[in-house]
Amino acid sequence: MTGEPKPVIVGVTGASGSVLAKRSVELLIDAGERPILVCTDAGAEVWKHEMGGAIDAWASSAGVMMVDIRDVGAPVASGTTETKGMVVVPCSMGTAAAIAHGLSVNLLQRAADVTIKEARPLVIVPRESPLSVIHLTNMLTLARAGVRIVLPVPAFYAEPKTVDDVVEHIASRALGALGIATGLENSYRYRRSGD
Repeated sequence: MTGEPKPVIVGVTGASGSVLAKRSVELLIDAGERPILVCTDAGAEVWKHEMGGAIDAWASSAGVMMVDIRDVGAPVASGTTETKGMVVVPCSMGTAAAIAHGLSVNLLQRAADVTIKEARPLVIVPRESPLSVIHLTNMLTLARAGVRIVLPVPAFYAEPKTVDDVVEHIASRALGALGIATGLENSYRYRRSGD
């Protein structure tokens, strides 16, 4: 493992927005990072519906390690495995609630719990609208625990022309909140405003 960068855990849940997860992983690879993918069963179903294929097949073709959601003994379930942090993209409200309340029913939740307890960066990209007081309370709990919350909202000042432009910006912002430079920071489109 010498010379390999510490991995970045990418959690994928059943919220809509699989394309955000895909682009986040691609940007991590482009930045020389080592993503480890953990996907819920609902996340795999939504991916299949939105992306037209299986997430595990895509991960394999992209050369990305994917760990089974039921493997609570996986290395990322332990604080002794050093990581650069974790991003949950997209993050369902169920997963946000579980993380906020310290549940560890599956590997994604356990990895997030470990990330918080080890004081490593954790970013969630919640996908829900409108937000209820329960959603907001859970996100406030997460924010108080140091979790960064990146809402997947378009940056209209960047004058996006396509959905891909919007996805690119959101994925870059999420990884930036994790402390990962994507190279888009210096793009004119993404620095026109103090977003």
